[in-house]
Amino acid sequence: MDQLIEGYRRFRETGWPERKRIFRQLAERGQKPRALIVSCVDSRVDPTMIFDCGPGEILIVRNVANLVPPYAPDSAYHGTSAALEFGVRVLEIPHLIVLGHGMCGGVSALLNGAPAHAQDFVAPWMQIAESARVKTTAIPDAVERQTCCEHEVIKVSLNNLMTFPWIAERVEQGTLSLHGAWYAIESGVLETLQADGTFQPVP
Repeated sequence: MDQLIEGYRRFRETGWPERKRIFRQLAERGQKPRALIVSCVDSRVDPTMIFDCGPGEILIVRNVANLVPPYAPDSAYHGTSAALEFGVRVLEIPHLIVLGHGMCGGVSALLNGAPAHAQDFVAPWMQIAESARVKTTAIPDAVERQTCCEHEVIKVSLNNLMTFPWIAERVEQGTLSLHGAWYAIESGVLETLQADGTFQPVP
């Protein structure tokens, strides 16, 4: 905690004065992000750093393995779905990106089983992407299987996004675009999902 407080002090000394005008404009005019990003909670993956964005530019929803559950408006708690509804229906954000990454612990739990002490929520949460595990289980090389499954998990989330009627409607109207992307932690390379289903590095 002490290191975080020191970081805050540095921010107040240098970061805040440099961005004070931007923050005041955001406070007065409200936010209008350009994109909504569904990202993993992994501390090594920072969407604002990857896309070089400042305050107010992107709305970020983070959860284990950047998963989007299917549309299910019931009495259960739906943190990710609530954030999607806020971003799409309230803020009317025009671009929605599912951002996966290499060496994802959630995907590893999906492929190899969640740790014994992560059975309450991680294990059932990752079952959302069971179809991704099935598609990649026959790949013999463990590293290749992990990467391929990370790609497939992104596709699962994109497919599940289209089960939300107010997302599907906007996509069909052309007011909302869905995108898939995958980030390699060790190299810093970003790949985007192409129309043919492959992931290709951004030139």
